Amino acid sequence: MAKVTFLGLGVMGYPMAGHLVKSGHEVCVYNRTPAKAEKWVAEHGGTSAPTPRAAAQGADFVMACVGNDDDLRAVVLGDDGALAGMAEGTVFVDHTTVSAKVTAELYEAARAQGVGFVDAPVSGGQAGAENGVLSIMCGGDTGHYDRAEPVMQAYGRSIKRLGESGAGQLTKMVNQICIAGLVQGLSEGLAFAQKAGLDGKAVVEVIKGGAAGSWQMENRHETMLEDFFDYGFAVDWMRKDLGICLSTADELGAALPGTALIDQFYKDVQNMGGGRWDTSSLIRRLR
Repeated sequence: MAKVTFLGLGVMGYPMAGHLVKSGHEVCVYNRTPAKAEKWVAEHGGTSAPTPRAAAQGADFVMACVGNDDDLRAVVLGDDGALAGMAEGTVFVDHTTVSAKVTAELYEAARAQGVGFVDAPVSGGQAGAENGVLSIMCGGDTGHYDRAEPVMQAYGRSIKRLGESGAGQLTKMVNQICIAGLVQGLSEGLAFAQKAGLDGKAVVEVIKGGAAGSWQMENRHETMLEDFFDYGFAVDWMRKDLGICLSTADELGAALPGTALIDQFYKDVQNMGGGRWDTSSLIRRLR
């Protein structure tokens, strides 16, 4: 068992940190809003600290799951950042979905200090975090990954190192590109079924076991048909992720025409007031 710090107690980080306690680790948390950290401690035990630096002191591992590139820099760098409190030989594991650029920046900053850095974005959404069955795609030095993997097993079902630093974030981009296409296709199919007067649930029951089947179809078709989107991974966050994908594709010279189009569809959903709706709300555009 290890001494673990967890930075960021949002819809993902809150349950992830809780699973670390359940697995027997000694956990200290930090959250930008202290009341959230106090609530977590009251529910799970462990301790909280007023700054990332204070939270990271004495830790074997520091995990983070925050919002974006700037949020990650804020909890890692500077006088109050986690790196300032981490001893040589400890490992920082970043579960945030961020750009490969900031990952490279922080990897170098950590290495200069003798600290390991593993980029480890997750997939599986709020339900995956709450149930401890996330998919975790990792990049970084083999030795640091090997040390961190047993700790990540507290909330991960599928954990894999894909390559050197940045490989985890690049793999997460592939994940988001694929999800965007799947959700748009499912939205069009279900909207078509309804326009045609078909029973959408019955249609899915027939086709989900064939080539059209997907996690999105299995887990989102009923709420999409019922026009209910008040849960899950928000459109605002999906647009952040797709922006990273599109920017990186430009740098690599890769073509993402479908992803660029679906990103604009999500912008339409935002303009409809759906920034906090689940990503399956793409179907709203078609009604």
